[in-house]
Amino acid sequence: MTTEPVLTLRHVVAGYRESGLFGRRRVREVLHDVSFEVYRNEILGLVGESGTGKSTLARVVFGMLAPESGEVVHRTECPQMIFQDPYSSLNPFYPVSWILEEPLRLGGVRDTPERRRQVREMLARVGLPDECLSAKPAELSGGQRQRVCIAAALLRRPRFLIADEPVSALDVTIQAQILALLKSLREEFGLSFLFISHDLNVVYQLCDRVLVMKQGRVVEQGTVAEVFARPRHPYTRELLAAAE
Repeated sequence: MTTEPVLTLRHVVAGYRESGLFGRRRVREVLHDVSFEVYRNEILGLVGESGTGKSTLARVVFGMLAPESGEVVHRTECPQMIFQDPYSSLNPFYPVSWILEEPLRLGGVRDTPERRRQVREMLARVGLPDECLSAKPAELSGGQRQRVCIAAALLRRPRFLIADEPVSALDVTIQAQILALLKSLREEFGLSFLFISHDLNVVYQLCDRVLVMKQGRVVEQGTVAEVFARPRHPYTRELLAAAE
């Protein structure tokens, strides 16, 4: 990990527009003055209770939601997202081969043999056999589906990934396998991650630094070792006590 940022957020305010009195549209703020950086080859964890704004932040970082104010600066191209539910994020009507070739088609790889070569190579890299290529998502286990999602994200060769609760739907054994895979992929491809989770134990295993969010504000940040050993904010102490 270096101190060269791949993502910078400066004083970001974001939310959702709602109808108010007399048809006026108002913004329900979810994120309040959020600032942080993700460094090259870093896994930055983002923790907080449900409803605290973590997924809204992921949407802002990914470009799915424009901030009301503040600045989001990407220093890498084609950031990719790994979602919480691998089943709903995969097209159920197509086999894995089509799902994985689609990012390459969109990226301009027109040569079919070359697309298939890249797909087989990436499938092996995430620990899946070629037999999975002919399967549809419903025929795969939860862990296999998440590996397909990771492969699909990596086929565009991003340098930065947003992982929104990517292991919360998996059992503990499969979680450990996916976390080990993410660690190895980070080293192999020089990836940076914003890793969003409500599970502090997962964050402790995987992340280099951690942000703690409460009600749309970052209340504490630091290295995992520092924050877990000497939490400064009362809310962080509450989260750590609940995780024990």
